[in-house]
Amino acid sequence: MAEDLVLDTAIRDWVLIPLTVVMILIGILRYFVSKLMQSQQTPDAKIVKEGQVVVRARNLRAGANFIPAKSFRARRAYFSNEENGLLHVPKGQDQNPQAQMFSDPNMAMDMMKKNLSMIIPQTLTFAWVNFFFSGFVAAKIPFPLTQRFRSMLQNGIDLSTVDVSYVSSRSWYFLNLFGLRGLFSLILGEENAMDDTQRMMQMGGLGFDPTKNLSAEKDGLDIIQHEWALPKFEQRAEAVLKKLVS
Repeated sequence: MAEDLVLDTAIRDWVLIPLTVVMILIGILRYFVSKLMQSQQTPDAKIVKEGQVVVRARNLRAGANFIPAKSFRARRAYFSNEENGLLHVPKGQDQNPQAQMFSDPNMAMDMMKKNLSMIIPQTLTFAWVNFFFSGFVAAKIPFPLTQRFRSMLQNGIDLSTVDVSYVSSRSWYFLNLFGLRGLFSLILGEENAMDDTQRMMQMGGLGFDPTKNLSAEKDGLDIIQHEWALPKFEQRAEAVLKKLVS
């Protein structure tokens, strides 16, 4: 049977609150440090041009049924022609984004700076938490949980008799590490509130690949079936007018 614990207020004042405040301050400090370390890069004209082409192709797909079939076929050929279409990527010209990263030293340096700005603070913070706060039961979740959450919420506590809703100090660190996105969005703005899960997904060095977007939009235009919506709209309008008159 799971035991109910009485949490000391000193643990709240000297473990739970300081750990949360330190995690928030480290997240804010890491954001400003990464901004200072980020090098100013001029946008690549080729990437900007390809991005605009993708946006125009998406607008064409979205409004395809509101233009005549002849006009749609002409625009689709303009974008997806195999010889000189804007969305056509000749073989041999597509570049692997990882190879592009290694060919551009500035991109590789920025990627390394972003990874270091994430790894170093979190390593030091985890060592600090593991040394000073390991073994504390810091909080209790106000609703019951199943046994599957024990390994996630009670990291560092090897007591199977403790209720699952109790959270250890080490688990509280990980919950703050991956769950402060909403607070950072209020403090730093939505675009600057990237959490550590997304940063870890980007640590592989895979950047933006415009050739994949061009190929995807080309395939989307090739398979779309044109069905002009304006004649049906006129018929529906006439039917509504007849009902109103009658």
